[in-house]
Amino acid sequence: MPYFSVIVPVYNRVDEVHDLLESLSAQTLKDFEVVIVEDGSTVPCKAVVEAFAGKVDVQYFHKSNEGRSIARNYGMEHARGEYFVFFDSDCVIPERYFEILKARFDEEPTDCFGGPDAAHDSFTDVQKAINYSMTSFLTTGGIRGGKVKLEKFVPRSFNMGYSRKVWEKIGGFREMFSEDIDMSMRVRNAGFSIKLVRDAYVYHKRRTSLRLFCRQIYVFGMSRITLKLLYPDSLKLVHCLPAAFVLGTVTMVLLALLWRWWAILPLAAYLVAVWLTAIASTRSLKIGSLAVVTSIIQLGGYGIGFIKAYTWKILLRHGRNIEEEIMIRKGK
Repeated sequence: MPYFSVIVPVYNRVDEVHDLLESLSAQTLKDFEVVIVEDGSTVPCKAVVEAFAGKVDVQYFHKSNEGRSIARNYGMEHARGEYFVFFDSDCVIPERYFEILKARFDEEPTDCFGGPDAAHDSFTDVQKAINYSMTSFLTTGGIRGGKVKLEKFVPRSFNMGYSRKVWEKIGGFREMFSEDIDMSMRVRNAGFSIKLVRDAYVYHKRRTSLRLFCRQIYVFGMSRITLKLLYPDSLKLVHCLPAAFVLGTVTMVLLALLWRWWAILPLAAYLVAVWLTAIASTRSLKIGSLAVVTSIIQLGGYGIGFIKAYTWKILLRHGRNIEEEIMIRKGK
């Protein structure tokens, strides 16, 4: 029986599955299986999976399209490992990942874990800029990147996992936005331990265009309010900062236009700080400049989604009860 079961939901991501399986075939520790769940793809990856059958212990399943959470749950039902590990299909895994993870578990057993993400040298400049904005402390993305000062660590589904006993007690993911945060909250509320394994990082490609990234981050902002309705104590000050950025930016721009031009200076100083730290982090003037754009998108998109959902669902009290919303998404 493998120690780890890697579970990956897939929807029309043939090239990504190839890169993921190629990286998994090079792991220094082989005590794992891979469970690929094709979630009703119109362009299936079965041929790619079969090509790696001799290199990786892999199972392939094809099911109707019901969403990534249900696909993950389907994978867990067919997994054999002691620990379930979840990657997104757009991840590439460093070759010592499972060696590092197993050594950490031998030293300090844990029920649930998560790790950070990083940008690979092969990523496009846009992907590297997006990675900066999603992992930088200046954009509040440092929590995702492994800095846990501002709130309790919350594993994310691109690089997280939990033991079979956790699954047996609390079940799988719910089909909702930010389902990984919801799962982490349920794990913690059930009394299980959650650890950050800093050295167990993955290379996460994320979105390949600014338009897709903007849409994704906007949904993240809206889903934070859904999580507040489900877990009233989960909303922290750090989650409100993107909304403050949006409101502050609008205020400064209006003051600069209607009053004094220097009212915009605090925003300018902040963007310069982002630019300089991004250049230092990526060692590229081009990527550092792109990172200013992606950081504005990251903060602005999240903040707008947050403000819209907060206004609609909390201030105006519109929308369905959160549990009703979850049941509807499950098709029940």
